[in-house]
Amino acid sequence: MAGSSFGNIFRITTWGESHGAAIGVVVDGCPAGLELSEEDIQVYLDRRKPGNSQFSTQRKEDDKVEILSGVFEGKTTGTPISMLVRNTSQRSSDYSEIASYYRPGHADYTFDKKYGFRDYRGGGRSSGRETIGRVAGGAIAAKLLKELGINVVAYTESIDDIQISMKNFDIYEARRNKTGMPDKYASEKAEIYLTECMKKLDSAGGVIACVAHNIPVGIGDPVFEKLDANLAKALMSIGAVKAVEIGDGTKVAETTGSKNNDSFRIDEYGNVSKITNHSGGILGGISDGSELVVRAYFKPTPSIFQEQKTINKNGENIDIQIKGRHDPIIVPRAIVVVEAMTAITILDELLLNMSARVDNIKKFYE
Repeated sequence: MAGSSFGNIFRITTWGESHGAAIGVVVDGCPAGLELSEEDIQVYLDRRKPGNSQFSTQRKEDDKVEILSGVFEGKTTGTPISMLVRNTSQRSSDYSEIASYYRPGHADYTFDKKYGFRDYRGGGRSSGRETIGRVAGGAIAAKLLKELGINVVAYTESIDDIQISMKNFDIYEARRNKTGMPDKYASEKAEIYLTECMKKLDSAGGVIACVAHNIPVGIGDPVFEKLDANLAKALMSIGAVKAVEIGDGTKVAETTGSKNNDSFRIDEYGNVSKITNHSGGILGGISDGSELVVRAYFKPTPSIFQEQKTINKNGENIDIQIKGRHDPIIVPRAIVVVEAMTAITILDELLLNMSARVDNIKKFYE
């Protein structure tokens, strides 16, 4: 199977299946000398692990990370960093009957047709549990970015049609409530809505916004390696994401050039700034020095407990009712996954950008 690696210089390769022995990642291209411990990674993994609220799967996993290579005496060595998280709460019997049919909204049918074989236990490589490797790699990228003064923060912007208000924005609220919304009042409404969804044996979708602060001007390239194009690929590679927006996103189709253009000014410190940021911090595929703003749109969890229509492997129409432990909404646990993929993309672009100009190369080697 191709396609389990992402990045150019800073590169992650994830491995493992939902109900296998472990899930993990190999991170290549991390510079030597970065202070790194398992605790640094664990903080991020704890934000995505299951069983934290009634709105996440009740599969109980500690998700404890083990660093197997690439770190010595508390610092990275510049060699590949291999990390694993052991699966300890598999209930593969919950999935035994789905070996004979295809679940609506899942990758069962397409995976089977492509490979002629599939790991039906929890979806195998198509499971959301694959994102553990992304988060572990993203934790390293985020720590290195912080060394450069760059901070990446994601949060739930909406669930169904319940939107946060920026007037009530409080990122600390997002980290302590059950929805990941930085708005206490919106979160309370969303919790009521999600409780109703669960009573109806249904699920919900939502939007995660991610903002990166202090991105320097000039990362990304103007044609096929645009920063926004690579961010879109990074986020669209997350299993449940069906759309990605940069800046104002789809709203740009409903405006005019005079309103959409971000006017440049010189601020009181003599720096270039913009009056607005409709572009989301990217112009021509290259960062413009403003806040980078990206959104990922997540579909409702496809595993619902209502009776559904599908087909079996014999080509017969059947009705099914899925069993197991499933998230009624993916969004709250996916916030850190969006942060991780954004951080990995930005760091990789920063490292690539070091060779974009001759004077930069001269400065390094002189």
